[in-house]
Amino acid sequence: MGPLAGIRVADFTWVWAGPHATLQLAHLGAEVIRVEALQRPCVTRLLPPWPDGIPGANRSGYFNQFNQGKRSIVLDLKTPEGVDLARRLVACSDVAAENFAAGVMDRLGLGWEVLRALNPRLVMIALSGYGAYGPEHEFVSYGPAQVPLSGMSSLTGYRGWPPMHVGISYGDPNGGIHGAFAVLAALWHRERTGEGQYIDLSQWETTMAVLPEGIMDAVMNGVAPERNGNRDRWMAPHGIFRAAGDERWIALAVRDDDEWRRFAAAIGAPELAGDARFATLAARKANEDALEDLVTAWTAARSPDETTALLQRVGIAAFPALSNRDICEDAHLRERGFFVELEHPEVGVRRHLGIPWRMSETPCAVERPAPCVGEATDYVLGEILGLDTATCDDLRARGIVA
Repeated sequence: MGPLAGIRVADFTWVWAGPHATLQLAHLGAEVIRVEALQRPCVTRLLPPWPDGIPGANRSGYFNQFNQGKRSIVLDLKTPEGVDLARRLVACSDVAAENFAAGVMDRLGLGWEVLRALNPRLVMIALSGYGAYGPEHEFVSYGPAQVPLSGMSSLTGYRGWPPMHVGISYGDPNGGIHGAFAVLAALWHRERTGEGQYIDLSQWETTMAVLPEGIMDAVMNGVAPERNGNRDRWMAPHGIFRAAGDERWIALAVRDDDEWRRFAAAIGAPELAGDARFATLAARKANEDALEDLVTAWTAARSPDETTALLQRVGIAAFPALSNRDICEDAHLRERGFFVELEHPEVGVRRHLGIPWRMSETPCAVERPAPCVGEATDYVLGEILGLDTATCDDLRARGIVA
């Protein structure tokens, strides 16, 4: 049993940031019940990749990855009965989570003041884009926007190039991880004091929190760091270099002059160690274009695995840049049991990313695949809320639940 066994989460989140936060809680053993809206299914249920290319609300690889271990109930939150059921669920839960724009839960009748009156020990987290107050608090937020808004795009790109996107909606998973940690801290506080609390998380601010060097350079020195590709201020060569094969690459980093001498010997050119252009870090930085041309000429003639083995043997940090397929077939990850392959009612056994940590005293495991739409509606209504069969049938007949 995980360390959060016995903790119940009423999960009103959707898309990525919120579900990523509650996924961590499910991984830790909490019972996470996704409250899905009847008229507005989670958009990730409608997004590829689809197993075998066949779409369906229960078949999205995106949804099924980030909702492992959870349950699902479908409520019509536009009806008083649906809202009442949601309130009753929260009343017997430990955590409520949502990541709508600020004010949405209040308009639904599920805001903090209402829910805390029902459950004074409740820990509630709102993972909004810009926080619960401030001049921009009502703005709708999307993960891709957090990248340029945080300043991350201004730091991303090559020398002389314009700002670039980092490739993913970084604000979403980053906000989710911050949110999960905040919930754990609040539960610990409740354990000691008996007090619940409201967590107001801004995805914008949590994204900025992982950019200290860029922001502090502006604060302390009044300058914006120059975009510089994969290069590093204190190491050279440092970056991703082309390798032999179709779109194969190798990442490597030479940390100091001693490592440079070992690198030169390893590539069969020990004379480079004494070359005035490269003998010191300052010299290598001054001649970095020529340095990278030299390194690329060597790496491009070898497979990433060959280069990795040769350089690691002499203490140089190097590793292939892995593709999605490489990761899924990685022997190290398989040996550690990182991948999860559970039977899903509609898509069968599919490989998913599992839990990225191991705890000796409280082992964690993914207990079930992601839920089909409304698969736990009867369980929640009957076993948790204590409704009889006739009442459940009536609610379903009237479209209050599904």
